[in-house]
Amino acid sequence: MSAVKRWNVEILVGAADGRTYAEAQLYDEIRDDLVGAGQARLRPDGSTPGLVGEEVAVARALSDLGHRLLVAASGDLEEAVHTPVTLEH
Repeated sequence: MSAVKRWNVEILVGAADGRTYAEAQLYDEIRDDLVGAGQARLRPDGSTPGLVGEEVAVARALSDLGHRLLVAASGDLEEAVHTPVTLEH
């Protein structure tokens, strides 16, 4: 590779009211406005281990972030080619 760029994703995880929440925010040279969100719910008996809830919430936040990035890329591409674009994953 002749040129390398670094994109960073910051993930914040917290819990409240029987739910685990996660946010994943993308930082690159151009934007820092893309944030994905995810959550996981504890089992009614509260027996779900905390790590599992965090994993699920983070996975959902990253998936949401990926979707938002595809939408942003579609919009950027539409502006460049002046025609509707649909990107799929």
